[in-house]
Amino acid sequence: MGFSSIEAIIIVFVSYLLGEGFIDKYVGFSFSNVHLFSYGYWALGLNVGGVVIPVILSIYLIIKNKLKLSKVLFGTIIVAIIAFFVTQPIPEKGIVSFFPYWLLPAIFAGLASIFLSRKNFRQAAPLAYISGTLGVLMGADFLHLPELLSYPIKQSTPAVIGGADVFDMIFITGLLAVIVDGILMYHKKSMEKHS
Repeated sequence: MGFSSIEAIIIVFVSYLLGEGFIDKYVGFSFSNVHLFSYGYWALGLNVGGVVIPVILSIYLIIKNKLKLSKVLFGTIIVAIIAFFVTQPIPEKGIVSFFPYWLLPAIFAGLASIFLSRKNFRQAAPLAYISGTLGVLMGADFLHLPELLSYPIKQSTPAVIGGADVFDMIFITGLLAVIVDGILMYHKKSMEKHS
């Protein structure tokens, strides 16, 4: 995606550190989960490592790679549709997906990025990450959120988007999409060399 190995490690480490809440006790407030608003007993928030950093990274990659917004939108919509159908809200756990279904958004993000970047394969990996990240955020979290918030609960319960930090489907799908993209690109180049 244009990052060195050290930069990639730092991004994952910082995402984990901020998402897991290790520094919360030192700053005196919840830095990992940013509270947005309350809805009845639900406390809606965003996890820094699981959603804020991946979204900022996606915006950075769009600008850095000069990606057409039409391609980003198309890839994101495809992943959002898949993510919506492979996830479900469970009040005790949040919005979840079960194995192997949680792999599908990453696979479709990789396939869509190769199709959309067939004239410029250097844009495929960033597009896979962006489509995977934003697609899951839209399809899994935002589209299922009204359904989750409609469940009657009797005590204060957090509904944190990206709440599983770096183990959240948003973060993992973005990374897996790049891996899928890399495998497909390698296979395509191998086929071209042998033909």
